[in-house]
Amino acid sequence: MTELRIVPANEATWDDLAAIFGSRGEGSRCLCQRYRLAPGEAFGNFPVAERAARLREQTECENPTSDTTSGLVAYDGDEPVGWCAVAPRPHHDGLVRVYRVPWDGREEDRADAGIWAVTCVFARAGHRRMGISHALVRAAVDHARARGARALEGYPTRPAGAIEQDLHVGTIAAFAGAGFTQVAAPSKRRVVMRIDF
Repeated sequence: MTELRIVPANEATWDDLAAIFGSRGEGSRCLCQRYRLAPGEAFGNFPVAERAARLREQTECENPTSDTTSGLVAYDGDEPVGWCAVAPRPHHDGLVRVYRVPWDGREEDRADAGIWAVTCVFARAGHRRMGISHALVRAAVDHARARGARALEGYPTRPAGAIEQDLHVGTIAAFAGAGFTQVAAPSKRRVVMRIDF
């Protein structure tokens, strides 16, 4: 790998994002929409084309002057190799209102926009196990802090027993390496990690 370059997704092209998610596997089907569902929206009811359209709108890709985006894109030279979803926690409606796991045993205002969340850390096929996810999580810390976040959370899975579909949320090691500490363990497979600014 050459030196990794990470930019806000609004500075990336749609073709770059599409290349990262690919045309096969979980990433190509989810397109980072699982935690963005509104109450009453069923993931299976949205065709892939609709998920892609939502991702394109959320990232503001190809709009480098935008001051909002929903994530970061990693490049190895000019080749897009990774994605990280990072945005204010309330932007992830499904995370805040639908999924119960991150909230078990926690009393906190789920709609607090000062708390940001990393909900997906994804390395492109052929570029995995190269430290890209670790670099993306570190970049997410700087990105959230620079945009006024008071804290940043992640919801990684424990390595033991993790299945491929669960790895999109990142690993404990990637978050710990970026300065996060565990604040909750709501299930056998999932932990909540956080860094306060």
